[in-house]
Amino acid sequence: MPGFEIFDESEKQQINEVMDKGFTFRYNFDGMRNDVWKARELEGMICETLDIKHAHLVSSGTAALTVAMAAAGIGAGDEVIVPPFTFVASVEAIVLAGAIPVFAEIDETLTLSAEGIKAAITPRTKAVNFVHMCGYGGHMDEVKAVCDKHNLVLLEDACQATGATYKGQSLGAIGQVGTFSFDSVKTISCGEGGAVLTNDETIYNNAHMFSDHGHDHIGMDRGAESHPIMGSNFRISEMNAAVGVAQWKKLDRILAIQRKNKKALKEALKAYSEVSFRVIADESGDNAGFLSIMLPTEARAQEVNAALAAEGVPAVFYWYANNWHYLKNWKHIHEMKSSAKLPIDLIADRPDYTQVKTPKSDEIMGRTISMLIQLSWTEEDIQFRIDAFKNVFKK
Repeated sequence: MPGFEIFDESEKQQINEVMDKGFTFRYNFDGMRNDVWKARELEGMICETLDIKHAHLVSSGTAALTVAMAAAGIGAGDEVIVPPFTFVASVEAIVLAGAIPVFAEIDETLTLSAEGIKAAITPRTKAVNFVHMCGYGGHMDEVKAVCDKHNLVLLEDACQATGATYKGQSLGAIGQVGTFSFDSVKTISCGEGGAVLTNDETIYNNAHMFSDHGHDHIGMDRGAESHPIMGSNFRISEMNAAVGVAQWKKLDRILAIQRKNKKALKEALKAYSEVSFRVIADESGDNAGFLSIMLPTEARAQEVNAALAAEGVPAVFYWYANNWHYLKNWKHIHEMKSSAKLPIDLIADRPDYTQVKTPKSDEIMGRTISMLIQLSWTEEDIQFRIDAFKNVFKK
């Protein structure tokens, strides 16, 4: 991770096919495109790999979350459970859908726990936005059982976990609806792009209509199409989809490299008694995009993080102090700041986000450090990192 590290002539060839034979818009223009349909091609590849009925490409992972919620009927006044450790888009999409984010506790999987979800459920809860962070998810059997018992939509944000599986089932394909991101720093990169994943025919139809101004996409004349629902514009272009076609063909290769590189680092770190590892519910299904370690205390995690930086090790993340990925640092979310009045402002009994507390999550994230696993590493690059950890823990 990320896929751009292994861009080569194959991405250029796919783009050139669009430029030479196809058309940049993903719909219609049938006579001009010589049967070149890159978005359709990538959607088919995703469905085959994930063993899922439907994949619908959109313009970004954030767009995928927005479309997924609308398609699954999540909207005004609905409560959606979300973790405090996630990319901020997971929360923004809920708020902009008119729904209410409710923060619940994570466990040492770095994702929502079944217990955390249960404690956050109220009569207004409509869905759980389960975010598979840093290449993997949690105990999905337990999570799904809670959602099923309480009749909640399980929305899987698998934007950081493309290719990961749980007991043989692809992450993103376990709940009613899932999402991928294909931005510039994801496992599979289209430059910008995302996907909505589902086995539900109604959700799929809502998704492809909502993402394109409500067009039903029936027939070959765009001007004659009906508009069964309102929507917006979250379309992907054929150019981005073309890059994705080339990248998706490399998925097995990407996962194999990530798993090899992560294993080498993890095996070396087992030598240090103060190091424990993020819980992976099914090691064989790990995307392996990150190696996450846990130290005994927050102070020690900060010390190790600073020491690794002094050793010159790049792409190490101390999420607890990260402006993009942890609730305690999101002042704009605490205060629900926007350039215009938000739907949540109309809800009189909305949560006071300045007072939200997630002590279990704080304790876990305060002592967690993650390292990005890169595809371009040589054996020397891996050994450099192993030696850096050795120097840090010797001190």
